[in-house]
Amino acid sequence: MILSLYYLAHVCFIVVLSPLLVGVIRKIKAWYQGRVGARILQPYADLRKLFGKDEVLPEDASWVFRYAPYIIFSSTALAGAGVPILVGVGSTATLGNIFVFVYLLAIATFFLALAGIDSGSAFGGFGSSREVSLSAIAEAVLLCSLIPLVVMVGSENMGDIATVLRHVPFADLLPVFVACIGFFIALLAEAGRIPVDNPATHLELTMIHEAMILEYSGKRLALIEWASATKLFTLVLVASSVFFPWGIIELTQPVNSAAIGLGVLVLVGKILVFAFIIATIESTIAKLRIFRVPRLLFTGLIAGAVALALTAI
Repeated sequence: MILSLYYLAHVCFIVVLSPLLVGVIRKIKAWYQGRVGARILQPYADLRKLFGKDEVLPEDASWVFRYAPYIIFSSTALAGAGVPILVGVGSTATLGNIFVFVYLLAIATFFLALAGIDSGSAFGGFGSSREVSLSAIAEAVLLCSLIPLVVMVGSENMGDIATVLRHVPFADLLPVFVACIGFFIALLAEAGRIPVDNPATHLELTMIHEAMILEYSGKRLALIEWASATKLFTLVLVASSVFFPWGIIELTQPVNSAAIGLGVLVLVGKILVFAFIIATIESTIAKLRIFRVPRLLFTGLIAGAVALALTAI
């Protein structure tokens, strides 16, 4: 019962705060461009507006189009349940398994692409085609960047990985840093960020994620946008708490308010660092042509392979 409540609070934390990360990234990008920009809480206002709007559904759409947003949102939120935030998740937790984590994200991607095709829109079709082509490589990059950590620790659970890596000397963390490069490339692809995709564009020839959801409106569009923010926040949490588990609290030691406060400050600092990196990339690098994106993803695969080789040295 206690474990179930913990997972519920865990998921609620990720889902509720995910739009805030999007607002922070937009604010940093506005600062780079010399603009005031929208307020940080603007994504919450956008979701509230969408939830209050009526929906228009394509006449020829099947149940896939109607129920895909609920499946996408649920699987994305569930993927975040096993990601350690302040404490490591128990070693028996199925949701903390890296393969379960990647498969849950893959389910969301699959139904998003399926909904884009089911809408009958030409833009939805080519957007889904691009999404499936790139996700096939991006999900492989995710696994290849996490497997070196599994080899180092001897466990597939992200909570166990974070707990063990916390005690690894800094000089022995080179494979972790190299693997994190591959993971970050996969993060940009999975979250649809520049240079893989531009979340702010509506130019037909360059859209990937936006092309698949052009036919959505109202509550279903709000769920998809919320799920996209949740995926970004979840992946940033993995990069912050699994690859760099500084600040993770061990349950074997006495837990007090000072340790919790320090853990929260360290976690917020790491998230802000990744938000700043993402905003910097999106403000200084142009979106790649679709045919050049696989080269970037294969760079992530190479980084994961090099990290795995370094663990054997």
